[in-house]
This record gives sequence, C-alpha cells and structure tokens, in this order.
Amino acid sequence: MTRKLSPEQFRDRLFDIIRKKHHWATPYINSNAVTKGQLNIYFHQEYVVYIRDFAVLLAQSLGRNPTWEARRALATTIYEEETGGFSLGKPHQELFLHMMNGLGFDRAGFRDVELLAPSRVYREWLDQICREEEWMVSAAVLTIFIKGNASDPEEVLYPRPAQNTQEIEDIIRKHPLVQHQCLTHEFMDYIRAQYMFAPGSRKIMYDMITHHTEEAAQQQQVLLILEDTMKVWTRYQDGIARACGIRHT
Repeated sequence: MTRKLSPEQFRDRLFDIIRKKHHWATPYINSNAVTKGQLNIYFHQEYVVYIRDFAVLLAQSLGRNPTWEARRALATTIYEEETGGFSLGKPHQELFLHMMNGLGFDRAGFRDVELLAPSRVYREWLDQICREEEWMVSAAVLTIFIKGNASDPEEVLYPRPAQNTQEIEDIIRKHPLVQHQCLTHEFMDYIRAQYMFAPGSRKIMYDMITHHTEEAAQQQQVLLILEDTMKVWTRYQDGIARACGIRHT
C-alpha cells in the first residue's frame, strides 16, 4: 500500500521532477546563433501546442469542481491569461502575437499552423489529461509543468516581492530576443505580463496541488503523469530541434 506523503514531502517530489525540465537545444534557441527561420518554427509550434489555448485547457480543470481555494487560484490564472486584468489589460496570446510581429512574423501565419508529429502527440497528450484525469492531475501538468522550470524550488521556498517597473525593464533588456534578435522593447509586453503577474504565483500553484491532493493514490498519479509528461515534452522539443536543423553535440 502506498504511503501518503505530507504536503512538504509531496512538494519535494514535485521539485525533483521539475528540476529535470531542461532541454539540450534551449541554450541554442536563446543564443545569438539561432536564426529567424529557426525561431519561426519554434514559436509557431509553441503557440499552437499550448500558448493559444492555455486558458481553455485550464478551464477544463476548473470545470471538474475542485475545492474552492483551488477554484479561486485556477480562475485567477484564467482571468489573467484571457484578459490581462492583473497586468497589461490584454490577453496573453495577443501579447505573444504582438511580440511575434516585432520579430517579423505575420500574425496570419499563426492561424493555420501544421504541427510536427511530436508536437501533435504532445498536444493530444495535454488534451487527454485535461479531458480524462482528475482536476489536480491536469492542473499540475498545466500550472507546475508547463509554466514551471528548474528555478521553481527557489521561487517557491524563497518567494520574492513584486518587482518594480525598473526591475522588470532590466529583465527585458537582458532577454535573449532583445539582445540577440534586436527586438525593441515595445514588443516585449508578453514577457512583461509574465513578471507582473508572477509574484507569489509559483508558490500559490504548488500549494494548491500539494494541499488539495489528499489521497496517496492521487499523489502517485500526479507524480506518474508528470514524469510521463516530461518524456512526451522531451520528444516534442527534440522534434522542434530536428525541424530547425539543430544538432545535439
């Protein structure tokens, strides 16, 4: 019989998984070696796989009637994604497309994107989880895995206060798209919105999952699905790298 983990033990197991979320091609994508053509492939896949429909996917978790504390956290995130009500007053997908315009990518090109085979598998995986699994499983995949990265443990354990405008603009100046692609600051609102909404949000999401996944079997299911998601995500990233002609050295 599986032993139930304490919220802290469960959180640490989640940390163990998210620390491994790193793909070998990411440093290249963020470097001055990447071309506009490669970024064009990369961003079109990312947009259709999860950026465009993130709030729709998350709404399916909300629709499975979690506890009211979890409903509030999920609804707040959906509200921000769809309206920008806590940041810049525009939907995040619109801010993303504006950033793409700044890179010279036509908005119309994002309307009918042909997904690569691994991208299609990853998106179908996300759809299946949101359609079939309990709310805490799909919410963990969307809010912890998709939105998370290897720095999550530090952000959750040592949350920082909200960054002021100057601090956010300093982050913008150092962003790879600004440094290496000469993207002007006026097109960076998608990144700004992430930081304006971010303070404390990582801790809120981890608390939502760890404190409201109440049974040992549910905890194990969350961990198992996250591990499987990591594998599907890695193949998805591998597929984009191949399409971009990026080789693993």
